[in-house]
Amino acid sequence: MARQVNPGLIPDKISCHSLRHFKAMHLLQSGVNLVYIRDLLGHVSTQTTDVYARADSKQKREALEKAYLNLVPEQANKCEWEKNQNLLDWLKSLQR
Repeated sequence: MARQVNPGLIPDKISCHSLRHFKAMHLLQSGVNLVYIRDLLGHVSTQTTDVYARADSKQKREALEKAYLNLVPEQANKCEWEKNQNLLDWLKSLQR
């Protein structure tokens, strides 16, 4: 009805189901126990509600993967002694 009164107020891609899903995800991210979310949504089993927990974990992993940048060049990962060729040669000479 709100969409009929003011079509610009609610985008077409938003549905009752998506609002339900957003609310469940928000509660989960806020630390609300899955059992309470299950009850709120009217699910019989927490297995149905567990879909939200798995989706949340996947979103977090994807966000971390996108945010990861290799800020330190590969050469900078070497220890100082590994860059010292004289020391490396001396250590190799001890093997003989």
